[in-house]
Amino acid sequence: MRALQAEEREFYCATLGVFANAHIPVLVGGAYAFARYTGIQRHTKDFDVFVRGDDFTRTLTALKRAGYGTEVAFPHWLGKAHCGEYFVDVIHASGNGVSPVDDEWFANAVEDEIFDYPVKLVPIEEMLWTKGFIQERERYDGADVAHLLLACAPRVNWQRLLRRFEGNWRVLLSHLILFGFIYPTQRDRIPGWVMQELMRRLTTSLSAPTPDEPVCRGTLLSRQQYLVDIGEWAYGDARLRADNCMTPSDIATWTAGIADDGARDT
Repeated sequence: MRALQAEEREFYCATLGVFANAHIPVLVGGAYAFARYTGIQRHTKDFDVFVRGDDFTRTLTALKRAGYGTEVAFPHWLGKAHCGEYFVDVIHASGNGVSPVDDEWFANAVEDEIFDYPVKLVPIEEMLWTKGFIQERERYDGADVAHLLLACAPRVNWQRLLRRFEGNWRVLLSHLILFGFIYPTQRDRIPGWVMQELMRRLTTSLSAPTPDEPVCRGTLLSRQQYLVDIGEWAYGDARLRADNCMTPSDIATWTAGIADDGARDT
């Protein structure tokens, strides 16, 4: 890891101190955890922390009391706190509603340390699970998934990862196929039984009846690129199905945020 500037170090230490003093359990993710797992460093001014949904409000409250400016950017998954030019993203789910932070995240977290503060990192499996669905036009995390697999495949609990993807196993299969394409000499890092199980599911699905209800699952991969499907072509939005935690209000707010992000990018 590169040496941090004094102000960056102070920001990280102060933020971790807020959580410690408030006795709020958090997991460190984002660029920091990614660097610890892969060795790939990204110099960002964001500090991503993951909390249980029940701790979301009190985490932002603790940061506000410590002098941070706070906002609930998207209630269904993300809050923000800023201290000067540095930001804390407080995350309790994923933008697509697929992966809420639950006890399993904490039970399988990886012990680490930041400037003498004991911390826990987001588990590799949950990092793969969430990044696997980020396939926006302006951000695609497929390379992150490939690098995580390259660095950590022997440490992955594959049974647990398969369970995390559950009905969305095709997304996982697509990334594993691409991994073999990207790293042909490393493809055996993916256990053969995992590929066989996913291919078995694919083969079984070919003979299964085609679903009657037209649904677009693309909205789980991108909040923008499949709006035409649900807005004009009468496909059902997969985010409104019973296995997803998003509400119509959540979806409307998340969609409205596209314009705000676009304005910041221009």
